[in-house]
Amino acid sequence: QLQASGGGLVQAGGSLRLSCAASGRTFSTYAMGWIRQTPGKEREFVAVISWSGDSAYADSVKGRFTISRDNAKNTVYLQMNSLKPEDTAVYYCAADPSETRLRIGVKDVYWGQGTQVTVSS
Repeated sequence: QLQASGGGLVQAGGSLRLSCAASGRTFSTYAMGWIRQTPGKEREFVAVISWSGDSAYADSVKGRFTISRDNAKNTVYLQMNSLKPEDTAVYYCAADPSETRLRIGVKDVYWGQGTQVTVSS
């Protein structure tokens, strides 16, 4: 299971750090990622990190967000800086052996429950 936390309400320009803790199994050999969704829209890829630490980002968050992982803690993080109102969404963590499947939005991956991020202007 994946348990996401750390969402909340923040003003534009502020920061939040999301965490996603895995339990029940180890995901140390899996790619892990963050995907977000706003009402009425498809889920949007945000960031992914490979089991070895290589990362990739959506253009919309590049330079502002940083994904990291601690395999010893079975946890992945998303540090979000310089937040904008358009970053408002429910953020989901996900895991899969394939980074590509996470990036292209394959639904048949491990999902955590979402955490709401709201950025006020």
